[in-house]
Amino acid sequence: MVIKKLEYYFDAKYPYKIEVLSEEEGGGLLITYPDLPGCMSDGDTLEEVLQMGEDARKAWIETKFEKGEEIPEPFSADEHYSGRITLRTPKSLHRLLAEKAQKEGISLNQYLIYLLSLEANKDHKI
Repeated sequence: MVIKKLEYYFDAKYPYKIEVLSEEEGGGLLITYPDLPGCMSDGDTLEEVLQMGEDARKAWIETKFEKGEEIPEPFSADEHYSGRITLRTPKSLHRLLAEKAQKEGISLNQYLIYLLSLEANKDHKI
């Protein structure tokens, strides 16, 4: 077993899922990391849930590291997926999405990931 530094795991790109919580569940957003069992956080806005998720991810990793427990590598189902997608949109849609991202205080890329995560997980509860 190769022992890696804590920073290696902090810098690793772990995939996450974001789910909109119903009012019965307390409302807001829930972020989970499928590769890190039990690692989750929540927030009221996309910006908040992403920051809280990052804090939770680092705390989860640091706890495992300090206990000498195994920390899983980020899972890659298929190395052919680079994480990059080229998408052509009408100018009006591009403008609308950019304005909404700006209103949330996040990048257009983060906002699109948020929207895609919501749709991709619509029928799949975490």
